[in-house]
Amino acid sequence: MTDKILYSVTGLFNNPDDIINAAEQSAKAGYKKYDINTPYPVHGLSKAMRIPSSKLGYVALFIGLGGVLFAVLAMSWIAIFEYPIVVGGKPFFSLPAFIPITFEVTVLSASIATVVAMLFFFFKLPNISHPLHDTDYMKSVSVDKFGISIQADDPLFNEEQVKHFLNTLKAEKVTSVYYDDEEVNTKHKVFEPKFIMFLIVVAVLNSVAVYFIYNKLLYMEPFNWMVHQFKMKGQQESTFFVDGFGMRQPVEGTVSRGNLPYLYTNNQAEASVNMINSLLPSKANLEKGQKKYNTFCSPCHGYFGKGDSRLRGQFPAPPSLQSEKVRNWKDGDIFHVITAGQNVMPSYASQLTAEERWQVILYIRALQRSQNARETDLQ
Repeated sequence: MTDKILYSVTGLFNNPDDIINAAEQSAKAGYKKYDINTPYPVHGLSKAMRIPSSKLGYVALFIGLGGVLFAVLAMSWIAIFEYPIVVGGKPFFSLPAFIPITFEVTVLSASIATVVAMLFFFFKLPNISHPLHDTDYMKSVSVDKFGISIQADDPLFNEEQVKHFLNTLKAEKVTSVYYDDEEVNTKHKVFEPKFIMFLIVVAVLNSVAVYFIYNKLLYMEPFNWMVHQFKMKGQQESTFFVDGFGMRQPVEGTVSRGNLPYLYTNNQAEASVNMINSLLPSKANLEKGQKKYNTFCSPCHGYFGKGDSRLRGQFPAPPSLQSEKVRNWKDGDIFHVITAGQNVMPSYASQLTAEERWQVILYIRALQRSQNARETDLQ
């Protein structure tokens, strides 16, 4: 009588039909811990074994949804309480801006959780010294045979009964498989000195390699060619130009295309007379004007132009665009203020093109009309 520990009883079959029948009969007999080994995938085998659908997908689903919730809540907390950015009409809860990070956190958390769950909970870590390895059974099913292995830890397992069961299924080479003595008696030590020393050596070699690459190799030819380029950095002294300045002034008397200078920088009265809005209040112009107004003007002037700033406490409240003074202004007056600025309001010439400024003025006029409607507007 052997002292070895029994792992399973195996049997071999010659064709897919026989192995499917063996799987069906094993499941019908009530065996739970058994496995089928084939040299290639066999259609219908999972159904014959009555293998339930994997729960791994639920892990990915719930962890992924958790990643979505965590990312959105974290960014919402930062945007609303920790670091609110109230510029350009940006709302506190800006979901489109959250999407990229939310997507990354969802995919990363779901993928990592899936791999961890698969290795540690579903597969219990791969066994590289499995009892079936290097047996005649495994060599056969890796080439042209089909095999079944009923494990000894199955609740219904009885070695003689299992052998008889496989014989009734007309299995070939019904054999018992035992654990190796080395596998049973050897205890793997994670913190074994040799293993710890191996990790230390790997860490040191990796550190040396990284230091050499990023501090030495990249500064050697030809890797340093991207560092030493024929270019000028901002505020850097030039040895090429006589005046020593690397940042050049525009050629005197020239104007870049599409950037004609504003002629009334210090003269609003002339701008009021000479600047005329040539755009019609069409749907396209009003929609563009609304978009630009909400982005650049509404943080201070409010969405309805009433001066109800969302930046109260940070900047002085601006005047209302609904006041009689502003309503009586000509379009040139408003264009001048947007272009040159006024009091604490800076110029928005760099943010808005001339056409966009006129479109904003059309929308401001629409806001003034909506808040100061006349009886004739109802007719």
